[in-house]
Amino acid sequence: MIQLRNVSKAFGDRMAVQDLTLTVPGGEIFGLLGHNGAGKSTAIGMMLGQVWPTEGEIRICGADIINDRQHALQKVGAIFETPVFYDYLSGWRNLEIFSHYTARTSKQRIREVIDWVGLTGREKSQVKTYSHGMRARLALAQALLPQPDLLILDEPGDGLDPEGIHEMRQTILRLRSEMGLTILLSSHLLSEVEQLCTRIAVMNQGRKVFEGPLASIHQSRNWVLLRVNDFSAAVGLLRRERLIVEARDGKLISLAAEAKTEDVVRCLVHNEISVHEISPQEQDLEGFYLSLMRDEQAEPSAAEASAALEPNDFPNERQRLSPSPSLAEGP
Repeated sequence: MIQLRNVSKAFGDRMAVQDLTLTVPGGEIFGLLGHNGAGKSTAIGMMLGQVWPTEGEIRICGADIINDRQHALQKVGAIFETPVFYDYLSGWRNLEIFSHYTARTSKQRIREVIDWVGLTGREKSQVKTYSHGMRARLALAQALLPQPDLLILDEPGDGLDPEGIHEMRQTILRLRSEMGLTILLSSHLLSEVEQLCTRIAVMNQGRKVFEGPLASIHQSRNWVLLRVNDFSAAVGLLRRERLIVEARDGKLISLAAEAKTEDVVRCLVHNEISVHEISPQEQDLEGFYLSLMRDEQAEPSAAEASAALEPNDFPNERQRLSPSPSLAEGP
């Protein structure tokens, strides 16, 4: 559904995205992660044809986004950046107006998406009376108008309360299970990504630093909780004995490939370091992400200046090619 090959984007002498290759197959909920300034929004802007790549190839739904944008985006819906509505108009009228930017949309289809996102009964109310959660649902309704095969969501849970986040999560899961949509999801909420996504990619300073199945992160590091009377001394000893490769947070150690917890205990006790607790830890997405970012900080990138370009502000070079941030032009 999405293929990026060696894609880069420079704003003047600043690299916002550098040599990005990414594949999102059909039927997946794919998570795109990274801190502010990592290049996520620039990458999504290029996928939607709103930002021209400096180099590389982008294909959406099999079509080239640069040479055949209308065909590439005709079955794509998106929530990109902060959704903007006509506050003095009703939710229904907003959807009617946005549908004119793409293709003729029947009243029946508008009714379907309103029912689907849970705005039934409030569709005739002015948008200025909507809560933040209702605005998020209206944005999702807009993205669903063209009956898309691919949905691109940039921070869909941003600003929502816990109940709203839960509702958005359940909606996204239904979109995949009941409509069969492929979903690219960009989010800062790692716990939500962990519950939603089947595969992830992580960006840092414009570069992709990880891509793989979400399940693989649990085996990425052999982390062990270690409580001793002197953690620093224990870490120094275990490093010298080549039993660990990393330590963090004053309580966690990462075992070397062939090391076992009993080897660690034996070494520490033999050297008169008391062991109060030792237990294997399954690494979650947050731990994996933070560890990956620490590794990256140890190896600075030439793309450091890109941080000023994200997440929502592009310089004047940015080219908007459509009145709607989510859909292609109509006939």
